[in-house]
Amino acid sequence: MSLKQFVKKHIVNDSHPSMMIMWLKIRNMIARHNSRMSYAEIEAAIGRKYRRMFGRPLNWDNPQTYNEKIHVSKVYMPSPLKTRLADKVAVREWVTEKIGSQYLIPLLGVYDSFGDIDFDALPEQFVIKCNHDSGSVTLVKDKSRINRSFLKRKYELCMMRNYAWAGFEMHYRDITPKIIVEPYLGDAINDYKFTCIDENPVFLWTDFDRYTNHRRNVYDMDWKLQPFMKDRNLRNTDYDCPCPDEFGEMKRIAETLCKGFDQIRVDLYLVDRHIYFGEMTFSGANGFSPFIPDEWDYTFGALWPFDNSVRSQVLASSSRP
Repeated sequence: MSLKQFVKKHIVNDSHPSMMIMWLKIRNMIARHNSRMSYAEIEAAIGRKYRRMFGRPLNWDNPQTYNEKIHVSKVYMPSPLKTRLADKVAVREWVTEKIGSQYLIPLLGVYDSFGDIDFDALPEQFVIKCNHDSGSVTLVKDKSRINRSFLKRKYELCMMRNYAWAGFEMHYRDITPKIIVEPYLGDAINDYKFTCIDENPVFLWTDFDRYTNHRRNVYDMDWKLQPFMKDRNLRNTDYDCPCPDEFGEMKRIAETLCKGFDQIRVDLYLVDRHIYFGEMTFSGANGFSPFIPDEWDYTFGALWPFDNSVRSQVLASSSRP
């Protein structure tokens, strides 16, 4: 089991509060250290991890694979629009403009600090997360059993970290941190993640049984199971998954939301036949999710129209973000 898998299984699920707090403190220290890096140091740090993951150097000068292009894009191509859409609060207005508010998960509250949350006014089950990061979700299934002092410290630490410096996803840098509380939609939630390239959805992965026997299937836009995977630690389901009746509507939503972007992932949920918007993802898995087999990394990289001159222009004007 890798360190990342161990942390995900034993720490970030809130089952070990003291270890979780220690882990968050370490991550904050790493982020503060990373914020002082130059572009050369950032490329070196990403490059070392990339070589360990993929077994080859990252080609910053002429990126060819899908994952290589994610790294160049996340470091050198942030924009105010990307920042707006990465913000889980600000994106809601944009989604309403594009497809309507009926696809948004209702809000129970948005707060500037954990102390502002009125727990007495909340239902027995809900979800807490931050708007400016990834991985800060807390699923509350029984309000009477929550450890408020632990959650207070957890979210104080989450709110202190500028998530851009956790993995150099620079479109997160200018998001004002907030805490979101949403209704708990249950465990039977399937994720439908549409990867869109050159303004069109090209493949979709769906996660099944996330909390029991996590499997992932990858489909094309005709719901045909694909001969590759998007995570070396996951397998296909052992059973045939019929195309949901709502697939056509989900595909149309992805087609609408991806317009204007050379690459983006549109994440949707399907709960009791209702489609909910999840998030807009510009650097899925932070560029560290291999295709299995590897050739598909090059296949989808070739579909992504990419102007790498942006990197040269940025480096000519500044040595650090």
